[in-house]
Amino acid sequence: MNRSVKSALTRFRIAAYVVGVGLLVLVLVAMPLKYLGDTPEVSAVVSPIHGFLYMVYLAVTLDLALRLRWSVRKIIGVMLAGTVPFLSFVIERRVHNQVLALLESRNEAHASA
Repeated sequence: MNRSVKSALTRFRIAAYVVGVGLLVLVLVAMPLKYLGDTPEVSAVVSPIHGFLYMVYLAVTLDLALRLRWSVRKIIGVMLAGTVPFLSFVIERRVHNQVLALLESRNEAHASA
């Protein structure tokens, strides 16, 4: 169980960082170029890539959530973190720390039993 959760956590962390960086590129580079610089080509490339990567982030988040039996509210909150610049980095760190603490407490409970 721990190995599958750790693998899911690793996939989640990678996806959160990739989506976070992609969103920053979209918001800080592609959109200003499109609307302020009259250069829509960058947005035309970055937007669909970010959209696809966000879908991957949703799937990876759901995988981790199902393994850990998160509430629907928590699942939605973590999923929405990928839509706010910088928030995916904050939530990734929080989820990482929570999962590690959970795994550690499970290991201690298993060792004492």
